[in-house]
Amino acid sequence: MRVRDAVEEDGEVLGELADAPAEVMRNVVHDRTVRVAERPSENGDSSNGSDASGDSNGEDSGGEGSGGGSASANAGGADSDDSNSDGTAVVGFVGFDAMPGTVRVTYLRGTPEARERLLEEPVRFARKEGMAVEALVPEGETETKEVVEAAGFQRAGTGPRFEGGQTLEYRLEPSGRADSARR
Repeated sequence: MRVRDAVEEDGEVLGELADAPAEVMRNVVHDRTVRVAERPSENGDSSNGSDASGDSNGEDSGGEGSGGGSASANAGGADSDDSNSDGTAVVGFVGFDAMPGTVRVTYLRGTPEARERLLEEPVRFARKEGMAVEALVPEGETETKEVVEAAGFQRAGTGPRFEGGQTLEYRLEPSGRADSARR
């Protein structure tokens, strides 16, 4: 699995994964750090240049902004398997932003394996900066809750309502402990 920065052209496939309009997701790509996970598509070449960590060509995956990815996706005319012109398919994405003392994950979508790998991105950035990580998970997303809990996050309460649905807030402290230290 390869992880790269999202680009505006990913808006269509991100919209499908997030059940949101493509234009909204293109704006998210500009407003937050967004990373996508790709795998070789059914028709693509299985040798996509990834190293063992999942990053291609040795890029630092610290997440210092988005839009500067090493690969361009052609998601505008994506077919049902979300294949890109480079023989890969987007299988998930994470969207996060940094605020004083905290990295907040607002989107974590995709296959369970992609979500596990993508959650490492904001956690790595936060640890490097000595920050806590908060993840907002829609209440009904059992698989996402399981991924977040398996990564060491602890339930910290309820988050804001989003599109009429309740979200749950999870927190991971900089040391890896999810204790009571809060904003």
